Amino acid sequence: MITASLAVVLGLALLVYSADRFIEGAAAAARHWGMPPLLIGMVVVGFGTSAPEMTVSALAAYQGNPGIALGNAYGSNIANIALILGVTALISSIPVHSQVLRKELPLLTAVTLLAAWQLHDGEVSRADAWVLFGVFAAVMGWSIWQGTRKRRDALGREMVQELREHAMPLRQALFWVVAGLLLLVVSSRLLVWGAVEIAQALGVSDLIIGLTVVAVGTSLPELASSIVAARKGEHDIALGNVIGSNMFNTLAVVGIAGMISPMQVGLEVFSRDMPVMALLTVSLFVFCYGFRGPDRISRPEGGMLLLAYVTYTVWLLGTAFG
Repeated sequence: MITASLAVVLGLALLVYSADRFIEGAAAAARHWGMPPLLIGMVVVGFGTSAPEMTVSALAAYQGNPGIALGNAYGSNIANIALILGVTALISSIPVHSQVLRKELPLLTAVTLLAAWQLHDGEVSRADAWVLFGVFAAVMGWSIWQGTRKRRDALGREMVQELREHAMPLRQALFWVVAGLLLLVVSSRLLVWGAVEIAQALGVSDLIIGLTVVAVGTSLPELASSIVAARKGEHDIALGNVIGSNMFNTLAVVGIAGMISPMQVGLEVFSRDMPVMALLTVSLFVFCYGFRGPDRISRPEGGMLLLAYVTYTVWLLGTAFG
């Protein structure tokens, strides 16, 4: 089990590094090709921060480990809202300025409900996967249309600053796109192998490992970028990272994994994990729309989110080893 643990640690480290290099390269290349900064923030960075989840879940589905594939996607969504936004809001309350983000929140809620409905029969079939991917394509089309119409937006202004700070020549940007993708695949193989070995050694399901170790590990790029953005006062980037990543995870990550191999879903995913994910998504909707005050995620609300994550993790481990 020591070898497997080292494989997980090394895989996660490589995964975070390769995702970071891929995002910087892809964003710089998109800017060279004239893509608007707002679209780079929503589409390119959103795809890049979900690249670890996408490669890990696709590989897990291909190798016949649906628990890791689904646990990684849904566990990452839970960690993104409860852990990442919780920690970020505790550092500095998160004002919600971007109108694009506020329009995407109801859509994320609807997408979460669609995913929950698909799980009621205990399976993510290929038909379900194609529906998810079709919705993903429609959402991306809608995001591009919104981005081209919206000339001035807080997320767009913050993205301009980020692109200036990480400017690089086109050749260098393309190198990191290719190298980042290759490293993502290698590190994903290492991580999935180690995670399966640990699950077997501990006598727990690969779903539990996917929801905890793998999910938190693949969410590290969002955690790092959100904390940095919060310290710089770039709050819409922190919130945009989470909303974009959760949309990608629910639609594209599960969709691609399901297209590779249909997945049988344990009852606990529908009765335990999906309600937690849905409740956190609705909570984010309530916090960001400011029904009870200013449009922000306050420090007390960040504390509530973080407490919810700790409680969920303890519950999860209790069911695994109880």
